[in-house]
Amino acid sequence: MRHAKAANAVGLQSDFDRTLADRGVNDAGEMGSRLLNKKVVINLIVCSAAKRTTQTARILADKLGYSQTEILSEFDLYNCTTEEGIDVIRHLNDKYDTVLLVGHNPAVTSLVSYLSNSFIESMPTSTQASILFNATTWKQIAPNLGSLSWIDTPKKINLEK
Repeated sequence: MRHAKAANAVGLQSDFDRTLADRGVNDAGEMGSRLLNKKVVINLIVCSAAKRTTQTARILADKLGYSQTEILSEFDLYNCTTEEGIDVIRHLNDKYDTVLLVGHNPAVTSLVSYLSNSFIESMPTSTQASILFNATTWKQIAPNLGSLSWIDTPKKINLEK
């Protein structure tokens, strides 16, 4: 998932410290509700350590009944390349089989395209994509190994594949 809509930086505020805009808070809640409606059971939420991704993850956790203390914050997801994002995925504990990753563009769009062999032009804020992998361990995750199951954005309802 790409983080929800962020507020503009205030003064000398760093990009890392930007928080969610009101629309972002609402969209994140809506997308959490949609995951519930799809009956997606998340075993682990992993997010970039930036404020806006952390806020997005916490809102999703609340909607899903997932403990905020169990959210894994990964600094390596902030401004990461596709390969760095894949590296984070490959280091996930195999006890988790359904993971929600909350990150930033362009990495999120690139990861979804690269891992699912699907052309995704851009994932707007709060967009979620589900990729199914035919693998027995996260260490096996590689380009084109996944299959894009669905994409959902706040403005369009569930673009099922």
